[in-house]
Parts: sequence; C-alpha cells; structure tokens
Amino acid sequence: MKDVAVKAGVSQSTVSFVLNGQETMRISPDTRQKVLDAVDALGYRPRAAGRPPKAAGHRVIGLLLDEIATSPFAAISIEGVQEEAWKNDVLVEVIMSGGDKEYEAAVLRKWSADRVEGVIYGSILTRKIEAPDALSKHNAILLNCYDRNGKWSSVVPAERRGGEVATSALIKAGHRRIAFISGEPWMEASDQRMEGYERALRTAGIPVDPSLIVEGNFLPSGGRAATLRLLDASLHPDAIFCANDLMAVGCYEALKERGIRVGADIAVMGYDDQEIAQHLSPALSTVLLPHREMGQWCAEQLLKADRPVTQERHECPLVIRDSHIGMKPAR
Repeated sequence: MKDVAVKAGVSQSTVSFVLNGQETMRISPDTRQKVLDAVDALGYRPRAAGRPPKAAGHRVIGLLLDEIATSPFAAISIEGVQEEAWKNDVLVEVIMSGGDKEYEAAVLRKWSADRVEGVIYGSILTRKIEAPDALSKHNAILLNCYDRNGKWSSVVPAERRGGEVATSALIKAGHRRIAFISGEPWMEASDQRMEGYERALRTAGIPVDPSLIVEGNFLPSGGRAATLRLLDASLHPDAIFCANDLMAVGCYEALKERGIRVGADIAVMGYDDQEIAQHLSPALSTVLLPHREMGQWCAEQLLKADRPVTQERHECPLVIRDSHIGMKPAR
C-alpha cells in the first residue's frame, strides 16, 4: 500500500479509502483513478484478498506482544501474521501486555479455555526472553525473540549478516574509511549490526578503527551528535553507517549543517527501511528488517500439523537508493 501511495502521489489513507470503496469521502475521480492505475501498474493485491469468507472464524490463533505503539514494526508483524492466517481461514486475536507477567498469564489462561490453535509470543526488541510458564500449555512459537534453552521455535532477523551486507555495499562503492554509529549498547540488535560491520571490514582486509565507531541512541538526536563528534575529531570518513534510519536522519542534518553533501562528499547507509528513508534527499540506502516475513513464517509454522523445533534467522536484504555511492574512487 505504501508503494501504491508513492506511485500515485497520495497518502496511504487515500489509498485505503479508495480500495475499500469509501464513496462518501471527498476524493476526486482523478485521484481515485490515479490510485487504481498505480494498483494495476504495481500488481498490488489488496490485503482483503486473502481474507476468509464471512462464515469463517471458528479457528483462532493468539498473538501476544509486549508493545505495539512504540515502533512501526509491530504493526508490520501483525499484518504478516494476519495475512498468512487468513489464507487458512484462521482469525488472529492480538493482545499487548506491556510486559506485565500477570496480565500475560491471564491472557494465556483465557486462550487455553478458548482452545486457540496456537500462540505467537512476540517482543518489539530482538532479545532473549523467559517465556511465561503458561505458554507451555499452548502450541507456541516466538516472534523476534528466543528462549534460553531453545524449547520453542523462534524467528529473529539475521542482524549480523545485515550489518555485513550494508558495510560490504559501502566497500564495493569504493569507501575505505567507514564510520559506524551504534545504537544503545544494551540492545542486542545494535551489537550484532556492529559485529557485521567489523566482519565485513576484516573480510575486505580493512583494519577496524575504534575511533570511527561512535555510540548513538537510535534517535535522530543521537545520529546528529555522533556525526558531529566524528567531524569535530577531523576523522573525515568516506562513509557513515548508521545502525538505524532515525540516526541516519540526524546524520543528514549534521552533514548538511557543515556544508557536506550527503551521498557525494560522504556516503550514508541506514538500517531498518523505515518510511522516512525513501523521502530523504538523497533517498537513503538501508537494510530491510523482515518483520512481515517473520510474522508470516510464525503463522505458517504454527498451523502446521507436525513441525520440528527450529530457530530461524531471516535475511535482512539491502535496499539500494542514492545515499551510499559517493564520489570516492576505489583504492
């Protein structure tokens, strides 16, 4: 839907209203036609196309998340779960627990009484979790988290590989002095993305320079402050790899404040492929977090009659745009 909105030059809300046949909205015929033309051009399959007939709905799976509102990725995961479940005439009940263990236990007891098909237990941050005791009573799978003993099947992003792919793209573009702005050090994703960055440098025979690694905070403010620290130290990197797209926004601000052209004087790489990445100037090259695919995988696995316990890592593909090429010749 996001792609349709971009191609048609309208908001996602407009696309949604047009595709849902909301004739009462004051959307001009020309705008409606632009949306429909974009749908045809992109081969977009509306979300409702996979829904079961209205008579369906007796089978249910539960999706229990610790947070929903703090990140756009929870909604993407939910859509992935729903899309796959709808293909099998299964409905999804979504609960946000806020990490409250008593609340989680109450929800799991309710779902036991309701005889749900299974439970997807998810975390907004990729991390190791202590699964609730009541989860043992369910056919369950872990989304974006994993348990200490590997009792449950789980899926997480392949963050190290994502960091490696992003850094390798910068190296391939001819950059050698590549800075890295990390997220908060207690976050597993930040550490693993940095490990991938260091691995790519070593593979290419480039020494890891600790002075080019600066801590950020996964927010634009952290990206701006970290970039200014790099510039004030006269380190003059060829490229800056930001551990998420929001820090890349702050990085852009700092570079432009100093009269440095993003993607020409210094290349920039992000991570996450958030909505803002394609609207920056130049558009931000980044790495996609596969939350939709992870949600789909969870629903697919959960509905299998017989499946082994498996720990999956889903690839984080590179999204090539304009910010990472730069003007630096290969050396």
